Amino acid sequence: MPAYPFPINPLPQFTEYLWIDSVILPHELNQIHDFYKTQESQKGELEGEEESAEEIRKSSVIPLTYGGEMDWIFERMAPFIAQANQYYNFDLRGFYEPFQLSEYKEGDFFDWHLDFGTGDSSIRKLSFSIQLSNDRGYQGGDLEFRINNRIVKAPRTPGTVIIFPSFIMHRVSEITKGKRRSIVGWVAGPPFK
Repeated sequence: MPAYPFPINPLPQFTEYLWIDSVILPHELNQIHDFYKTQESQKGELEGEEESAEEIRKSSVIPLTYGGEMDWIFERMAPFIAQANQYYNFDLRGFYEPFQLSEYKEGDFFDWHLDFGTGDSSIRKLSFSIQLSNDRGYQGGDLEFRINNRIVKAPRTPGTVIIFPSFIMHRVSEITKGKRRSIVGWVAGPPFK
């Protein structure tokens, strides 16, 4: 018994990450890959950094902002985020940043990091990654979570979304062959208190 207890409500269903299959359908995956080919990508950046720190992240991204031809992805994700939030009960207000259509080619990676931090990233509550590439089309490039002393690999099935709290340590391991595409995004809310 604590010397001075505070009232707390436990959250017994908390999970470090979860996934939902077939959020994006095969014909929609093709649409996204076709869109990628028509856009100019930029170097992946680190939150709050003026320049890319290639010892931590090496990838290319295309920002997806609401108000364009990819709005349907925002609209598709909203109910899945609401469904997933039953495991976290976070105070969520919406998507406050563009999504990133990311590509990792041979030698690319994103080392261990949190999506939650200072400044703008301090309001990130949930992160997600939508698997776009065929899992047989590349080697390496796993989305991995560090759960205590274990490293756990997320599913690689195309069209699957992986959702997790933004304070969970994760990485994309180095691509050794082929290329991997995904869409990543964050759901924001008032800072944790």
